Parts: sequence; C-alpha cells; structure tokens
Amino acid sequence: MDKIIGDLYILGDNINTDDIVPSHSLTIRDSNEMAKHTLEYIDPKFIKKVTKNTIILAGENFGTGSSREEAVNVFKLLGIKAIVAKSFARIYYRNLINKGIPAIILEWKEGDFSDGDSVEISLMNGTILNKVSNLIVTFSKLPSFIATILEEGGILNQLKKTLNTKN
Repeated sequence: MDKIIGDLYILGDNINTDDIVPSHSLTIRDSNEMAKHTLEYIDPKFIKKVTKNTIILAGENFGTGSSREEAVNVFKLLGIKAIVAKSFARIYYRNLINKGIPAIILEWKEGDFSDGDSVEISLMNGTILNKVSNLIVTFSKLPSFIATILEEGGILNQLKKTLNTKN
C-alpha cells in the first residue's frame, strides 16, 4: 500500500463526528444508507462528488467529538483512499488506522492544493506529490506497526492473519 493516487476533496478545520455522520442518521441500520448522509451539513452534494478515487484533505482537529466508529465506517464504505489533515482527534486517528484508512498528518499551506487536484502519496517515502502543480510536500513517515496494520487492510484483518498463521 505504498502508493495512493487520487483526487482531493478539501475540508476545513474542526470537522467533528457529528458533521461526518449526522446524529439523525445513526439509527439507520443499513450502513450503505447511513453513508448517504456523510457530511451532508457541510456539503449536501458530498456523496455525489466523491468517488473511490477520493482523498480528503482537511485542516486542524479532524474527527473531534465522540469516538463513534460510524464516522470512520462511512468513509470506508465510500472508498475514501486516505485522509490527510493538519491534525486529528486522537481516537479518530486511531479508528481510521484500525479500519485500514491511512491518516496522514501534514502541515499544508493555503495554495499548496486545490479541490480536485490529483495527488500521489508515498507512505514509504513520506511524500505527497501534487500532480497538477508538481509540488512535493513531506510528512513524517508512519511508524512500522501502523504501516503493517494499513498493509493488512486494518487491525481486524491483521489479527485474523496472525491467528490463521498460528493454527
């Protein structure tokens, strides 16, 4: 999972779990139906704009609020490839990793990226290439234990693989 290629969808600061999954949708039993409400108060057309090729770029404090896993599950269901943010709420960051979604901390600047820019992330090198402007920015490489979890597709897949090899 070294290279991640996709198009950016830019969000602002302090996107909380109620923004990601509005509380009114938490009673929906069908996860795919719940996902249709993702970020609907931030951008009512979010679901129509994202594809399996989307990488979210956000500001400070992404995922603040409750530790509800639905706020990660919807991104997994929608096929979001990675989330890059200036900072994450601690529990949300770990929930992303546990679900197999790369969470990258990057102090990006206004003008480095635009909505829809095509980017290539190298987890191994700790770089993001903006293919539109040819700008390369660096981030701290993920610790090897996190890279391993992502490589396995999440913590549950890693655990299953570990248990299967012991039997």
